[in-house]
Amino acid sequence: MENKLQFYNTLTRRVEQFVPNEDGKVAMYTCGPTVYHFAHIGNLRSYIMEDLLEKTLRYIGYDVKRVMNITDVGHLTSDADTGEDKMVAGAKREHKSVMEIAKFYTDAFFEDCRKLNIKTPDVVEPATNCIDEFIKVITRLLETGYAYESGGNIYFDTSKLKEYYVFSSQSEKELLVGVRDDVEEDENKRNKSDFVLWFTKSKFEDQELKWESPWGVGYPGWHIECSCISMKHLGEYMDIHCGGVDNIFPHHTNEIAQSEAYLGHKWCNYWFHVHHLNDKSGKMSKSKGGILTVSVLEENGYNPMVYRLFCLQSHYRKPLEFSYEVLDNMSAAYDKLVKRIGSLKREGQVEQAKFDEYRNRFEAALCDDLNTSMAITVLYDLLKDDMNDATKFALAESFDRVLSLNLTTAQEVKEDSSVGAELERYILEKIEERKAAKKEKDFAKADAIRNELLEKGIILEDTREGVKWKKA
Repeated sequence: MENKLQFYNTLTRRVEQFVPNEDGKVAMYTCGPTVYHFAHIGNLRSYIMEDLLEKTLRYIGYDVKRVMNITDVGHLTSDADTGEDKMVAGAKREHKSVMEIAKFYTDAFFEDCRKLNIKTPDVVEPATNCIDEFIKVITRLLETGYAYESGGNIYFDTSKLKEYYVFSSQSEKELLVGVRDDVEEDENKRNKSDFVLWFTKSKFEDQELKWESPWGVGYPGWHIECSCISMKHLGEYMDIHCGGVDNIFPHHTNEIAQSEAYLGHKWCNYWFHVHHLNDKSGKMSKSKGGILTVSVLEENGYNPMVYRLFCLQSHYRKPLEFSYEVLDNMSAAYDKLVKRIGSLKREGQVEQAKFDEYRNRFEAALCDDLNTSMAITVLYDLLKDDMNDATKFALAESFDRVLSLNLTTAQEVKEDSSVGAELERYILEKIEERKAAKKEKDFAKADAIRNELLEKGIILEDTREGVKWKKA
């Protein structure tokens, strides 16, 4: 790895060179969605940048195992362990069961991810699959004095820690400004900063999902879920934990508290946080009413790749302001870019020296705290270079393993607009899958993909200019 990746570590509050616990391997965790409603495009900005980080790690040679939870129980409408469970609220709103709500919005979330070329993590685990793990960890915390029972609930005792506010030197009052909902006092707590590990039947009698536990019938708190799911799949040591900046306090603060109390050692070395997407009225939020989703963008005529490019043109640590005017400009830039790449002739030999030079520049930009704007500038620079088209195309194809903007295939799809947008995306995804299978010499899979498309009336043609397709 010629270029060494460095990015901003929220825990140390500085840009640091990334060094994993195990040479060549990365244990990575992403806080997943609470599946009570559609994800808005602000939520998805975080997942795009986390996807970019994972693909950068793979691109520069690391073997990555990425785990993500699905919160389908336990996340309350206030970050201070008060209010109604968001899943219960969603079920009431739509007159469905909690599990029906969870299934519908989990599927919707991953469909949005597919549209945005966000890779599905290696492991996706719903919280409701891990009740035994939650009980095991909470039991140990009670035994060691880090947790206590009060008013029917089990709380983590933050006064037992040498340091609780690990992400900041700010006071508790200042930190609470970042909490997404008003904080109500819980008289069962010994300390204001304590948090719930397990709710029992003494609270929220209308809670649909409940389990037997040593402390009574109940359900887990939100914070315990990520700690247990990550430890279940990644072990006692983790390299990178990701999330939006609104997860820093209290969610990630509480994860560190309970995980390190349970393990007895440092848990995660690097914390990667993505800043908010704003509109002119402020941070995007589901609580504001109308939700701006990927589907809404599509209904307004925007390719989801345009939104991905919009996110990549800005730095992940800066607030990003959304407007349709900016998206219009980005849409024109995207169409021009893919048309330029689509016009490249792919004959001849790749000029290896040029290829290596530009790949190194691209890697260097990504390794500089994920400077995606500079990485895209490298792409524009190579298109203006006097190297041959075959080299330009090979570089664009290589860069798109990280950028995931359909740079080399979008124009092929545009050539046949007589099929619906949904089928176009599906064909494009399958062409990419087949390309990857052929690269891995898995020709059986490549043939299966060709046959699968043929059954849908789509013929693939392998040409010197790349894969073409047409209706049968």
